[in-house]
Amino acid sequence: MRKQTNKKKRWKWLFISLSVILGAALAFTIYWGVGVYNALDNFSDPDGQETVIDPENTPVPVPEWEGKERVNILLLGGDARGVDEGQAARSDSILVASFDPVTKKAHLFSVLRDTYVNIEGHGRGRINTALTLGEYPLAMKTVGDLLGLDIQYYVYTDFEGFKSLIDTIGGIYFEVEKDMHYTDNADGNRYDIDLKKGYQLLDGDKALQYVRFRYDAMSDFTRTERQRNFLQAVSKELQSTWNLVRMKKILESVQPYIDMNISVGDMLKLGQLGVKSRIAGTTQIPPMEMISEDHVGGASVIGISDEDELRSFVQMTLQQDQTVPEPAETGTPADGSADGAAGNTQQ
Repeated sequence: MRKQTNKKKRWKWLFISLSVILGAALAFTIYWGVGVYNALDNFSDPDGQETVIDPENTPVPVPEWEGKERVNILLLGGDARGVDEGQAARSDSILVASFDPVTKKAHLFSVLRDTYVNIEGHGRGRINTALTLGEYPLAMKTVGDLLGLDIQYYVYTDFEGFKSLIDTIGGIYFEVEKDMHYTDNADGNRYDIDLKKGYQLLDGDKALQYVRFRYDAMSDFTRTERQRNFLQAVSKELQSTWNLVRMKKILESVQPYIDMNISVGDMLKLGQLGVKSRIAGTTQIPPMEMISEDHVGGASVIGISDEDELRSFVQMTLQQDQTVPEPAETGTPADGSADGAAGNTQQ
């Protein structure tokens, strides 16, 4: 009888312990879900999906995303130094993240900021001036027209927002390919660049130095490549289980520095899509073979040899998959051959 009683007690305490653990997990999940939802709600712009009027009173429609078709997000990195309050900052970096909800493949395009394009209602100009001329809707339309894509969303952050994100996720281990030095006398040398070559942990300050550096022979061409490579590393880090658990804190840390037009509901859908997606390719726009160096008013700009060909290039890129396959597991193949992959190919 005593053995049966002790056995019952053990099962009772095991059941209670499991209940406490599950209850705590459920409470944390609810806290995390509500916290993330509230953090996302702080980003939400209730007017973000409406047609916005630019300074010339020309309607600039913003396409809507239904959730099943390709979604394109304009990522703008702004340099607000020297800009008065209420004025739009110039876009220092221009990228487009394109996601296919069906294949779960994402592509990242970086647009050279001096690309000379048509800006609706304003004639031709450098693509980074669209933000200043007509704010986010005109920037979305201008970049979308260039790439031949409907851009549904924008996300804008400045230097400090980028630094805050990297610091909150604990930095990024990254290979700095060479020594990088530049003295920036603006803002009391706050944004000087001083990096050593080698694999290292980049905190927010050093990460900003890395993605801003362009003081070499290829200038913006190599800088945009660095930005794409670094954003891939950030994307992979954000998909880690630890950072998914800490998403509430991450969102709260960057919220003061972010502008976007994404509703809470769409943020949750995009977040799920982002976690499930992989980056299948990155490229520069325009690609080197389509660049024609032009001069406007004595200043150099980046011309495009054929804009229709450029849009075809974008569509072709979206069909490609440059994902590096994961290393195959070692061990003896089931067929007993020395090279399982080769053996399977020959069958």
